[in-house]
Amino acid sequence: MYVNLPTSWMSHSFIKNNFLISSRSQIDKIIQTGLKEVNIDTSLGKDIADEVIPVEPAPIVPETVQKAATETLREMIRDPNLAPEKKARAVQHYSREMMKNLLETPTAENIGAVMTTISEVVDLIVTDDKTSLYLLDITSHDFATYTHSVNVGIVSISLAKALYGQSDSHDMHALGAGFFLHDLGKTRIDLSIINKPGKLNDQEWKEMRQHPDHGFKILTETEKLNKESRVIVLQHHERNDGSGYPLGIKGDDIHPYGRICSVADVYDALTSIRPYKPKIPPFEALRIMQKEMIHHFHRDVFEQFVLMLASAIKA
Repeated sequence: MYVNLPTSWMSHSFIKNNFLISSRSQIDKIIQTGLKEVNIDTSLGKDIADEVIPVEPAPIVPETVQKAATETLREMIRDPNLAPEKKARAVQHYSREMMKNLLETPTAENIGAVMTTISEVVDLIVTDDKTSLYLLDITSHDFATYTHSVNVGIVSISLAKALYGQSDSHDMHALGAGFFLHDLGKTRIDLSIINKPGKLNDQEWKEMRQHPDHGFKILTETEKLNKESRVIVLQHHERNDGSGYPLGIKGDDIHPYGRICSVADVYDALTSIRPYKPKIPPFEALRIMQKEMIHHFHRDVFEQFVLMLASAIKA
């Protein structure tokens, strides 16, 4: 069926109000908007055969699915007629699809495809201030690993931009890949631990704390990303006071890129909904980080992070 959603474009996650239903997941998303009814245009819908013969679906090739997601994302980024707010929504949506596919099938081919597309997301954030501000403002708040990866990727790139500008001393494309892929190691953690609807016990927490090291090894094994970007994956849970993991390093021993990802990672964890806690508003999250967790972060990085978010919220 071809549907028209009788509501504001801003109140749902679809790119357009009018589209052809092609999957059950689209119907689920419509239900999640709270709409009680939609308009159907029968002239644009597809006919249903009188006799439906069940057909075994063809197997989906992961690389093909990933290629479709990355190509669509690139089209949205390059579309000069797409308004900044709509472009930001499209980038958010298709980035989540891209990361979901990758985390389900973290092959070298998929990692390579994602890295190429992340480079275009980085260019967008670095060069398009209006769209990048909208990206900071519309981050999703569910704590699925792929959603968290996109949120942290976008916030970290924006923070690196605020800290380094367009300096030639920093490879922003490689940094972006490291930020987006910071939780890649969770693909080697038992799903029952990743999806547990409550706090982890000691043994589960011990296993979870291994994911930075797993991610570093995956990128090393697949020969993807440069050394500094792999360090982001390894160090994003290190803390300035030495209380982090997996290495327990502190202060200047933590790479500057690891410090950036650490701040973004904690902020997104605080502002996301989890089964055992509600989401926290941005200003409250910043207050907690400043009052209760400031010893976790490099002060200059945290101060720049606060200034960046304040500018985004005002805009």
